[in-house]
Amino acid sequence: MSITTSLWGKRLWIAGLMAAFSIAALAQTEPRAASFMRAMKESMERMDNGMKSAPMNGDIDHDFCTMMIPHHQGAIDMAKAELLYGKNPVMRRLAEEIVVDQQSEIQAMQLWLSKQPTATQEGRRPSTTRLGRWTPTARAMGSPAR
Repeated sequence: MSITTSLWGKRLWIAGLMAAFSIAALAQTEPRAASFMRAMKESMERMDNGMKSAPMNGDIDHDFCTMMIPHHQGAIDMAKAELLYGKNPVMRRLAEEIVVDQQSEIQAMQLWLSKQPTATQEGRRPSTTRLGRWTPTARAMGSPAR
């Protein structure tokens, strides 16, 4: 066997080995990316459904708050997906900050909502309408804010 044949065989073997490792790496990467995209899609669907079903009563501050809570929870869920699947240290740090900041803001909004009088306490009719089917109240039509 000549040296040329021997080198050619080794090169072919190395190329085959590299191809096998590349295929194995690709097979592991694709399910990881697919899992990340599935987590992001589920997060966005939960956020969208939560915002659409937020209890609206025509009070701008209340309605803003009830819609922002699922919006912030969606950001937390997406940040957790980054922490689970992401590798970049800058993005992972940003995701950690999003989790902490958004959770704190959710708690602040929940506290604010808990201190608001109910619609019947203010003499307004309670509303069971949701986003997209909301009927403006006199206040939303231009009555001065409190």
